[in-house]
Amino acid sequence: MSKSKHNLIASLDVGSSVIRMAVGQIDQGEETGQGGGIQVLGAAEISSAGVVKGEISSIEDVVSSISTCLERVERMVGVPIDNVWVGISGSHIISQTNKGVVSVSKADNEITEEDINRALEATRAVAAPLNYEILHVLPKTFSVDDQTGIKDPVGMTGMRLEVDAQIILASSSQVKNLTKVVYRAGLEVEDVVLSIIAASEIVVTQRQKELGVVVVDLGGSTTNLAVYEEGGVIHTAVIPIGSDHITNDVAIGLKTTIDIAERAKIEYGDCRFEKISKADKIDLSNLGAQEKEIVERKYLSAIIEARIEEILYKVDDELKSINRSGLLPAGVVFVGGGAKLSGLAEAAKKYLRLPAILGYPLDVYSVTEKVNDLGFTNVLGLLKWGSLMNTHVSKGFSIGSGKITGATKQLKKWIKVLIP
Repeated sequence: MSKSKHNLIASLDVGSSVIRMAVGQIDQGEETGQGGGIQVLGAAEISSAGVVKGEISSIEDVVSSISTCLERVERMVGVPIDNVWVGISGSHIISQTNKGVVSVSKADNEITEEDINRALEATRAVAAPLNYEILHVLPKTFSVDDQTGIKDPVGMTGMRLEVDAQIILASSSQVKNLTKVVYRAGLEVEDVVLSIIAASEIVVTQRQKELGVVVVDLGGSTTNLAVYEEGGVIHTAVIPIGSDHITNDVAIGLKTTIDIAERAKIEYGDCRFEKISKADKIDLSNLGAQEKEIVERKYLSAIIEARIEEILYKVDDELKSINRSGLLPAGVVFVGGGAKLSGLAEAAKKYLRLPAILGYPLDVYSVTEKVNDLGFTNVLGLLKWGSLMNTHVSKGFSIGSGKITGATKQLKKWIKVLIP
C-alpha cells in the first residue's frame, strides 16, 4: 500500500476474543490541521485463536487469523495493505512514574526540543523488570527551575529542566511475538501502541483529559484502563477479568452452552438486577437450545450484575491506589466489546460514584456501522494514532522511518503529539 498515493492508514488489534482490522483515510481537514476526521474505508473482525488474556499462546493460529482478517479488509478497500499500526494489551503491561532532569544546553539558557528529548531520555533510566522493555514514555508535566506544571517549555528560559513522565513497559517476548505474527502475515509494523492509550485518543476530548477521566476497555479476557488528568496519562492498569468471564458465569448459572450464554447475555442481559421484572422470561430454545427451557431474565441479570460489580470494584481499587476514587469530574468512558451490555453506564454510576458514558468514536466517518460498534474502538483509535503521526510528518516533523527503531523515534513522537 503506497500511503503517499492512497493516503491510507491501516490498524490491527489482536484481542483475546476477536482480531479486528481497519483501514482509513485522513480527511483533508486532518492533514491541514483544521480539525478534519478519519474516513474509514474498510473494517473487519474474526474470532481470534491462539491468544489468551492478551498474550499470544500459538503463533500459527494467530498468523492464520490475521491473514483471514487482512484478506477481508483488502477486498473492501481494493488495494493491498503493507503497513499497520498494531495495538498491544494484556496482563504483562505495567506502568511506572519517573523523573528526568537535565541542564539547559544553550548559552542563553533558552530551552529547545533537544533539551526536552534529553530530559525524556533521562526518564528511561527506570528500573525495569527483567525481560521488559519500554513501550511508551508519556510526558505529564515539566518544571523549569522553580516553575512547575509547565505543559510545553520550548522557548522558555531556565537553567534546569525536569519532566515527570509515565513509563509504559511491556514484556519483551510478547512484543516480539506480536511483531512476529504480523510480519508472518505479510505486513510491516509501523509501531506497537498500547491499545487503551490509542482508544483514548478517539473517544475523549482534550477538555475531558484536563478535567480528569478514566477510559475503561472491557475486553474478552481482560479489562484495561487509563486515567487522565491535566491533559496527560497518570495511571494505566490491566485487570485480568473481562466479558468472557460474564459469559462463563451465565453458562454455569443457566446450565447451558457458551454460545447460548453469549447470546442470552447480549440480547437479554442487563447490569441492573433491580430494574428487571420477575415476570420477564426467556426461552433458551429461541437462542439455539435443543429443547424449550424457560429461565427468569431477572436471574440472568443477577448473574451479570454480580460479575460487573466485581469488575467495577477492581477499577475503583485502581483509582483508590492513585487517590482518584470518585474524584474524576469527566467520569468514566467505556469502550470495548464488553461495554455493549445494557445498563453498564448506570451500574458504573452506582459503584464508581462517577459520571459514566459509552465511548463512541469522535470525528470518524464511514458508510459501515462498524464505526459505532464499541468493539472497534481500539482499532479505530489506532487509525487516529497513525493519522496524528502522519499529520506531523507532513508538517515536517521528523519521527523516524516508520519502523520500530527505539528510543529516539519514540521520544520525537511523544514530544510532538502528546504534549498538550
